[in-house]
Amino acid sequence: MRSIRFIRSMPTRNRGVALFISLVLLLILTIAGVSAVQTTSLETRMARNEQDTLLAFQAAESALRDGEAFIETLVSTSGFSAGGNNGLWTVADFGDPEPWEEPDVWTDGRSRPADTEVGDVVAEQPRYLVEHVATVIQEENAHQIEDPYAGTASDRVEIFRVTARGVGGTGRAQVLLQSTYGRILN
Repeated sequence: MRSIRFIRSMPTRNRGVALFISLVLLLILTIAGVSAVQTTSLETRMARNEQDTLLAFQAAESALRDGEAFIETLVSTSGFSAGGNNGLWTVADFGDPEPWEEPDVWTDGRSRPADTEVGDVVAEQPRYLVEHVATVIQEENAHQIEDPYAGTASDRVEIFRVTARGVGGTGRAQVLLQSTYGRILN
């Protein structure tokens, strides 16, 4: 019969390696988790800012349409002034600041509030201002219809520029939109 001997191995320095590897893996997972939370937080803020900008854009577009609808109700350009009479402006001279760039123009009554009701969705009611830019006479047709120099030509087109400002839900997002609108005033 053979005897079985147990060979005792020499103690090695491998003790504690499993603990070290576990700690390194735990550190890597912690870093990955923190990175994922930061990325999610950043994406949430970006989505919120995008939503705020879209609200501001929609408010400005609504005010722009209200300004164009207001032009359809005009019967003359006599109410337009360089100082902005209730949101009605004459075009700025070359080198002068544009009306929409003037300080407090959107808050001091020199612009018009939009008719669209926005409630508590946005921080401020959208507003617009209308500038009378020019009078254009379509000469090729005016000579055939009436005397264009008598001031009664039916092809006299008044050109207007509507500038609208919309504010998002927080007030930090602001959008300006412009359109040029031509209309024959009778």
